Amino acid sequence: MPVRPNPTVRGRRVSYALRKLRAERRLTIDQVIELSGGDWSPSTLSRWERGERRIRPADLKILLEIYEVPPEQREAMLKLTREARKKGWWEAFSKDVVPPWFETYLGLESDATKIQVYEAELFHGLVQTPGYHRAFIQAAPVVGPPDHVEQAIALRAERQQRLTGENPPDYWIVLNEAVIRRAVGGPVVMREQLLHVAKMAEEPNVNVQVLPFRAGAHTAMDGSFEMLSFPDSPTPGVVYLESKTSALYLETDAEVERYTLMFNHLIAKSLDPDESRALLVETAEQLT
Repeated sequence: MPVRPNPTVRGRRVSYALRKLRAERRLTIDQVIELSGGDWSPSTLSRWERGERRIRPADLKILLEIYEVPPEQREAMLKLTREARKKGWWEAFSKDVVPPWFETYLGLESDATKIQVYEAELFHGLVQTPGYHRAFIQAAPVVGPPDHVEQAIALRAERQQRLTGENPPDYWIVLNEAVIRRAVGGPVVMREQLLHVAKMAEEPNVNVQVLPFRAGAHTAMDGSFEMLSFPDSPTPGVVYLESKTSALYLETDAEVERYTLMFNHLIAKSLDPDESRALLVETAEQLT
């Protein structure tokens, strides 16, 4: 059996929205086909909903009329459809650096207007310094060739431009205290990393909070997670869970709501942004 090509991230979001809209209207595929005048086959609509086939803007307009979608939401979906054929900037990097499962994440990150992160063990990629990232990569059992390491660092630097470029996302990160205490790369590298995050915390779109050890038990003790939101999109946010060789994307309303509550609990247990920044600087100054 031939392997189906992975849909683009924007195409994936359109497919999800189409499934959700039909479910909300409580229409079967056959009913939608009948309302459309019979221009499509049931398999065509099914493939659009599964992301196995791109939908043309003209066909999408008909579906949005059937589903009685408001004008603002229609335009958002049409925009996603038009942009679904665009290539991502990360396609210039090798598949060793950007495996397919991570390519999906990069597309989501590039489109997100809000990024909320809880990190249990290390600084998040959007705020890592090259030295810290290099030390983290080299701690892995299989490092790979030198050019692979440098490509990974270049990729991360490209991603980080989102935080300081035009129309940056709102970025809120909660760091377990273990993250700021573990001296990755040694004192010099770690000091640079801590001061870099403290400086990034001064950006108007960036919030950094530290979850202190004294906070005790909390809702995310089973690991790190990330939430990406698209407020002007017809699709909900996405919860991203990453492992060494794959990733899990949670997209249902119930899943996103649960992680949103978890993140809110973490914020409540953490030091406030000013206290967190002061702790980052204090920790850095203790490293000599």
